[in-house]
Amino acid sequence: MKTFHSDQLSVAFLPPATPFFPVEGRKYTVTHDDENGEIYLSIGYIYDRVKINSKLRDEVIAEWIPRLGEYTLWGQVYVSGGEFDEKYSQVRFLVFQREIETALRAMVKGDQTFYSYFPWLLDAPIYIQFESVYPQFQKIIFCGTPRQYIKLTKENEIQSAAE
Repeated sequence: MKTFHSDQLSVAFLPPATPFFPVEGRKYTVTHDDENGEIYLSIGYIYDRVKINSKLRDEVIAEWIPRLGEYTLWGQVYVSGGEFDEKYSQVRFLVFQREIETALRAMVKGDQTFYSYFPWLLDAPIYIQFESVYPQFQKIIFCGTPRQYIKLTKENEIQSAAE
């Protein structure tokens, strides 16, 4: 995914989802094209399985879920189910760790209208679960809040405009 550039982001809403509905169960699918640098974000009640490459499995998915009276953006990345050896799984794990910020920036930027309707979600925690058959790559990491990704994107846009 490389660096996030909002002009390379394509957003699709999967009906009946809209820029302001639903909250609970709102799902994101982030994929990308290595050749042209385009990032694709689908927002809906379901994950966009059509966009997921079943051989590469390099998507990032996430969903708004209620936990203990608050909403959490809970994401997942697929490292290995056994089809990749341990070394290749380690490479995938490291790449996902490096690129997760780009995927989260795309999710937040692509759904910015949603946050104008639900500004209290700007400070909700984001967790990403790394799924793998290898225990050393099975992790859940805290990735901040949507507000942090909005701030990063704005700073990047200001810096790009100044150059």
